[in-house]
Amino acid sequence: MRIQAAQLAQHLPPGQHLFVLAGDEPLSITEAIDQIRAAARQHGAQERASFTVERYFNWGQISQFLQSFSLFAEQRILEISLPTGKPGVEGAKALQQLAELPAADTTIIISLPAPDRDMTNSAWFEALSQHGVLLILNQVPLPQLPAWIGQRLGLQQQTADEAARRFIAEQVEGNLLAAHQEIQKLGLLYPPGPLSEEAIRQCVLNVARFDVSQLGAAMLQGDPTRTLRIIEGLREEGETAVAVMNPLVWLFRPLLQVRLAMQNGQPIQSALTQARLFGDRQQLVKRAVEFLPQKHIEAALQKLSDIDRMAKGVGDGDAWLELSRLCTGIARMAASKSARTAGARAR
Repeated sequence: MRIQAAQLAQHLPPGQHLFVLAGDEPLSITEAIDQIRAAARQHGAQERASFTVERYFNWGQISQFLQSFSLFAEQRILEISLPTGKPGVEGAKALQQLAELPAADTTIIISLPAPDRDMTNSAWFEALSQHGVLLILNQVPLPQLPAWIGQRLGLQQQTADEAARRFIAEQVEGNLLAAHQEIQKLGLLYPPGPLSEEAIRQCVLNVARFDVSQLGAAMLQGDPTRTLRIIEGLREEGETAVAVMNPLVWLFRPLLQVRLAMQNGQPIQSALTQARLFGDRQQLVKRAVEFLPQKHIEAALQKLSDIDRMAKGVGDGDAWLELSRLCTGIARMAASKSARTAGARAR
């Protein structure tokens, strides 16, 4: 029986004992598991066993647990995580048996990745879907994320207008876990009631005098002086080179993805969406693909990898110095492109 996440409360123990959670959204899956656990414990489950199915997993452990007698409680919880979604022949038989012959004293929670065609066409998945409660928990599409954020803010008696909620959605790039953390931060920093867009911007951007998002913008907008000033400011404020470098990796990786997609004939807007680039980051990447060829993006990623080793003490060199050279070099390339464009327009 397939249900929506909002319907889960209607199917919790003692009414149902088999739950199948499939999807690629970790926050939703974690919250669903917590909700099922809490209901099972409320109805007497005190013992819990958890298994992660990896290569050479012994499925006999599941049977042993189900057949064993509990000394501590009449009700138990069994959790099975199958990260690959491929149980193998023995596992498929075990899962089908779990579905068709459920244990009355055990709440079973099975976690799977997002279903693909092979999974949905398998006999074991069909059995689980037929005899258990099935939730498909995928990422919230970006257009729906502001509403999700508003609902979460409401749980802590806070509100925000559409523009502010959209800003949070764009900053977390559709990641529910990151959005959840930002919402919790707002709950700690501000009292119940309406939140201004400025308050949200300050919270999400961490209101440091300098932040790494400013570094990426200054670099790709072609301002080498400001780029160097931000790097020096971050260092003076006690940031580590790794903390500064990682967001740059997250910028260059999707930039490379967009560049490769465009070379294969994909329209830029489609490539940006596929790379999960939104808001200000989308505009930055649009600008960057105009002056950064593939080989330079790949070289930048390699240099950031070298800087990471330097910062962690396993590579030779000064991480901050190399970071400054890389970022100002790219900023100069962007400035040169802007100057050529302005000259062409003047002619």
